[in-house]
Amino acid sequence: MNQPLAYIHPQAKIARNVVIEPFSTIHKNVEIDEGTWIGPNVTIMEGARIGKNVKIYPGAVISAPPQDLKFSGEETTAIIGDNCVIRECVTVNRGTIEKYKTEVGKNCLLMAYVHVAHDCIIGNNCILANSVQLAGHVTVDDYAIVGGSSAVHQFVRIGAHAMISGGSLVRKDIPPYTKAAREPLSYCGINSIGLRRRGFSNDKINEIQEIYRTVYLRGYNNSKALDHIEVNFTSSKEKDEIVNFIRSSDRGIMKGFSQ
Repeated sequence: MNQPLAYIHPQAKIARNVVIEPFSTIHKNVEIDEGTWIGPNVTIMEGARIGKNVKIYPGAVISAPPQDLKFSGEETTAIIGDNCVIRECVTVNRGTIEKYKTEVGKNCLLMAYVHVAHDCIIGNNCILANSVQLAGHVTVDDYAIVGGSSAVHQFVRIGAHAMISGGSLVRKDIPPYTKAAREPLSYCGINSIGLRRRGFSNDKINEIQEIYRTVYLRGYNNSKALDHIEVNFTSSKEKDEIVNFIRSSDRGIMKGFSQ
């Protein structure tokens, strides 16, 4: 819908049934797919690629240049996947030469005042609660939930199905399927309620729990824990995902509560 009180650059590619409310600004080199709603006072800057049936609420700024002093104007993108909800005053900066993109996957909810910095990659079905702040190069895997007012250090990775308590300072990688809370941020068990809601069987949840008991509660260092898991646990998708996540962690994983 062509809204006369919105500014839409003539080179922007807007599907016919997109609704753009008054006083929003759409720059050039922007693509917005069908069914999307752009609320009033939204700014969509160069490099935005917005999927189908996305809802973007007032005050949001999508694809602003990265807040990185090394950025020299290269052409990069900010991608918002289908069916995402972007609430008030969210900012998603586009990428730098590192990845050339910042990406939010499908079916994500970014609550008010969330900031997603350059080169972040967010998976599908993620929730970032109010005022979550992601520094550059953060990776958030599918179904992860980050509690409100949490701050995530650059290059941190948050594993799939993880849940992080509100107000957390996330300095280390958070392995998949876990809950993280306290200060400093520590392992608080597995996200069993979330896993049940997503169809994981009791046997699978127990398997994941036993793996993390080996990692965090049996007195092993990470290398010995992984060696023990490799030998003593039956091969499975979840086991391989946990082991590979911990082995590949550059920043190191969060500690157990007693460590």
